[in-house]
Amino acid sequence: ATKIMEAWQTFGINISMDDFGTGYSSLSYLREFPFDVIKIDRSFIRNITEDSKTEAITIAIIQMAHNLNLKVVAEGVETQSELDFLREYDCDEIQGYLFSAPLPTSKFENLLKTNQLSKFPSIR
Repeated sequence: ATKIMEAWQTFGINISMDDFGTGYSSLSYLREFPFDVIKIDRSFIRNITEDSKTEAITIAIIQMAHNLNLKVVAEGVETQSELDFLREYDCDEIQGYLFSAPLPTSKFENLLKTNQLSKFPSIR
């Protein structure tokens, strides 16, 4: 699997570990496979500013990923306080309902073409 993943990367394909911190995502996978990105599971984002253990784990995930030269994506961001926290700790990318529900390609393209992304104050 590693050789296949590395071959994909030679074509510019980034490989992400989804739902990091839950299920089948394991720290050993970070050592064994050539990931480019880890996506922190929503369960670590929800109520992040209200639970000190979740806060500490999320900070550690971000720092560890950066030390491994991995990009970090936070999944399921729904509140401004979650976004502010993740910005403070240098999370690389954010996705979630704070910005928008999932959109078909055509609707997203329309947002870009009509410059409506500026309506999202959290993006600035």
